[in-house]
Amino acid sequence: MMDFAIFWDWLSFAVRWLHVVTGIAWIGSSFYFVALDLGLRQRPGMPAGAFGEEWQVHGGGFYHIQKYLVAPAEMPEHLTWFKWESYATWLSGFAMLCVVYYAGADLFLIDPNVLAMSVPVGILLSLATIGVGWVVYDLLCRSPLGKSDTGLMLVLYAVLVFIAWGLTHLFTGRAAFLHLGAITATIMSANVFMVIIPNQKIVVADLIAGRKPDPKYGKIAKQRSLHNNYLTLPVLFLMLSNHYPLAFGTEFNWVIASLVFIIGVLIRHYFNTMHARKGNPTWTWLAAAVLFVVIMWLSTVPKVLTGEAKASSAAQIYVASAHFPAVRDTVLGRCSMCHAQEPSYEGIYHAPKGVMLDTDAGIAEQAREIYLQAGRSHAMPPANVTQITDKERALLVAWFEEAEK
Repeated sequence: MMDFAIFWDWLSFAVRWLHVVTGIAWIGSSFYFVALDLGLRQRPGMPAGAFGEEWQVHGGGFYHIQKYLVAPAEMPEHLTWFKWESYATWLSGFAMLCVVYYAGADLFLIDPNVLAMSVPVGILLSLATIGVGWVVYDLLCRSPLGKSDTGLMLVLYAVLVFIAWGLTHLFTGRAAFLHLGAITATIMSANVFMVIIPNQKIVVADLIAGRKPDPKYGKIAKQRSLHNNYLTLPVLFLMLSNHYPLAFGTEFNWVIASLVFIIGVLIRHYFNTMHARKGNPTWTWLAAAVLFVVIMWLSTVPKVLTGEAKASSAAQIYVASAHFPAVRDTVLGRCSMCHAQEPSYEGIYHAPKGVMLDTDAGIAEQAREIYLQAGRSHAMPPANVTQITDKERALLVAWFEEAEK
């Protein structure tokens, strides 16, 4: 079991790394094409059907790019499709959801103080929220409301705020933020898989058959691409938020998540305006900074907890271990000065990553991480500031491994 825990931790790292790599590839190509599209210019003498062109320089070479709104007069010999970046990002993200949040549902997904449920129910609820999020979004886009870009964006934002609020009443704060990001990322990837690429294939098929492609397919795809562009930065924040408990673990976490979407839109508006050569809206940075200060303030509003939580049934085996009293003394002496409701270590004002090790339940729930971070490795305490001994580390290893047998 202990070897499996180490393997699983490395698997989590590998999947996370893969997700970052694929995400960089997708976001990079997406941002590039948005900037390219906004920078296109028309000039006399362009080929028939060409909407605009752009000259760019990079890596010591010059690039001359032309865009056709519908399609060129004839099919080019080689055509590159940008889709696998999106698909690989979603698949690796879902794999990480399974490895971290489904396999560790008792710790990361389900909070009995929020909503008591079994692990299978929690996983099914997680999958349902992700699927329903896409369905609601797609129906809104296909409705008459979809004809108004501004009206649609406002309604979609209201829906996202409601989802943010709802998720915090279903899962842990950490999982709520992650799921809001997963729902948004699913919308983005499904836009590519279900709308943008199929519409482009229709245009290509018409071109090959000698038919004039209908421009509506390009218009629909462009609207979905615009949504993807504005949703990217909030998704990045939500995916990184699991490392920052002041974002997900506070009373107004759903308000914080809602404001993050506005900040992301403001930043993308700045870059989009700049790339389109329509001015320099520096006010967006000031507005984003003000909203971020508001987020910081919201994170300081304390969440009132009453009573001491009990360890989950899965964590009871660690409390029942004969080693637990000694382990508790070690953790309280070496770790709880930072990992507590009110940290006593100088310069630490909130428990890192929201991990509380000042109660029996908190220690038991974090048994695996204590084993990996302070037993099997020397990652904790940082720089061994509390002088934990090799004998104490061996105790932590023996405690976990004996309980897992």
